[in-house]
Amino acid sequence: MSEGAATRSTWRRLQGYAWPYRGLLAIAALALVLEAAVSAAVVKLQQPIIDDLLVAKQFNWWLPVAMVLFLLARGVFGLIGDYTVARSGRNVARDLRLQLMDKYLRMPGSRFDHEPVPSMLTRLGADTEQVAQASVDSLKVMISNALQIVAMLSVMFWTSWRVSLVLLVLGPVLAWTMGKVGRRYRRLNHEIQQSSAEMLQTADQALHAQQEVKAYGARASEMARYGLQTAHNVRLALKVEVTRGSLSMFVQALGAIGLAGMLVVSGYEASAGRLSAGDFTVLLTSMVALVPALRQLTNVQSMLNRGINSADRVFAVIDGPDETDAGDLPLTRARGELEFRHVAARYDGQAAPALHDLSFIARPGTVTAIVGRSGSGKSTLIKLIPRFYEPESGEILLDGKPLDDYRLADLRRQIALVGQQVMLFDGSIAANVAYGEMQEASSSDIEKAIRSANAMEFVERLPNGVDSAVGERGGKLSGGQRQRLAIARAMLKDAPILILDEATAALDNESERLVQEALDQLMPDRTTLVIAHRLSTIEHADQVLVLDEGRLVEQGTHVELIARDGLYAHLHRMQFREAS
Repeated sequence: MSEGAATRSTWRRLQGYAWPYRGLLAIAALALVLEAAVSAAVVKLQQPIIDDLLVAKQFNWWLPVAMVLFLLARGVFGLIGDYTVARSGRNVARDLRLQLMDKYLRMPGSRFDHEPVPSMLTRLGADTEQVAQASVDSLKVMISNALQIVAMLSVMFWTSWRVSLVLLVLGPVLAWTMGKVGRRYRRLNHEIQQSSAEMLQTADQALHAQQEVKAYGARASEMARYGLQTAHNVRLALKVEVTRGSLSMFVQALGAIGLAGMLVVSGYEASAGRLSAGDFTVLLTSMVALVPALRQLTNVQSMLNRGINSADRVFAVIDGPDETDAGDLPLTRARGELEFRHVAARYDGQAAPALHDLSFIARPGTVTAIVGRSGSGKSTLIKLIPRFYEPESGEILLDGKPLDDYRLADLRRQIALVGQQVMLFDGSIAANVAYGEMQEASSSDIEKAIRSANAMEFVERLPNGVDSAVGERGGKLSGGQRQRLAIARAMLKDAPILILDEATAALDNESERLVQEALDQLMPDRTTLVIAHRLSTIEHADQVLVLDEGRLVEQGTHVELIARDGLYAHLHRMQFREAS
């Protein structure tokens, strides 16, 4: 598809987002037409004012009254047009943001491996705003100024068609120039948006890792990298301004040539007795009014092309694939038997598989511990169970049925997750425990879950108890406190499958003891899978899976694996020496 065809396709799609607000836009269009008509009447009214009042010395009351009424009407119609267009534009931006946010939350986990979150935020913020400006705001500027140009030209041709013919010579030259400049705008604006996303990503990384930046003396290098990106962004922005300024200057030069030509012809028409002083004033005023309108039309190209580029970035996400959810088997509550049959998994773009030919069974009421060196595939294994990622080959079964057979939402209702990095949301403790589909839980059930998770001892000391705010990402709480709230959330969910991803790895001894006691209450009667960093915490597991480079190299109980004196025993001895 050619660039022009792609642009037209994107523009037609944008118009679809404005279609639900066609009533508002119809009112806006009518207001803009009336505003242009009244503007033309104001200009045309100058002819009798000049000829009657100044030349013939005849005063008529209707002239000042008509001028006041016309100016008031133009202001009212302009206000109506601005309000209806602004309301439509903001609604388009809201609809796009909602659709884009919903799309991100429906995309497979691999999408988040390829696109950093700052880039997603750029699409949700700046890009959707630019799209709204392109689909509605720029359209308003184009229609308004186009109507003004038509109104002024109509007045001019009505007043003297001979003088007005001068302008027809300049029209094709202006149209060709605007087309050439429009393509340059599109390319530069695309580069600016890419540059802005890179700047945001660099800033996001440095600010979130500000402690590491300070500790390792990396402030200068981070500032140097950010400085290069901002300098590149400035250069691109200046190119846009030079392009816009050059076009604006060209339009003004054309206007000056047109005005000069009009003056020559006007003098000839006046000498022939076909042009009065009032007619000349109307022609001059109309011509002067045309130049700003033409400049606005040229300037709106930049806004329009930014919007088209942003729309392409937004639609690239919206048109992407959703998570696969083709299963139709309902699932109210699973028994919890998980079976991996010769499962292999690979991340996009990686040559080596993350998991090779993995087979095991985790039965209800048992604890399966997963251990291994860093990068051995532990996290990959547990991400396959809620289908955050799909296996490359093999099969995962729940209660004897492949995971793909179940509805995705039903499958995930069977699973509770407690990870090392707990994600809490800005809100109250109660809202974070009763999160998502549990938000209708009773206050007594919430408090019971908090108490069972050993969290009530610190919650009761907070100013507002369970209604206390946790801050952004739980920043007002310690790591152990956040971990216990995550366990309370899992307890309230009461799912038959529990996944613990190194839930105590980053805690001090006291916090680990409290969290471990809470886990001991959470784990019975469930199928529990534990990624263990500290091997001392999984000595009583029903089975231990030892992974190495994505392969299951050992399997058995703690005692059996120690007696086997293989990799597990080696890792256990190393941790024992470190602890000693």
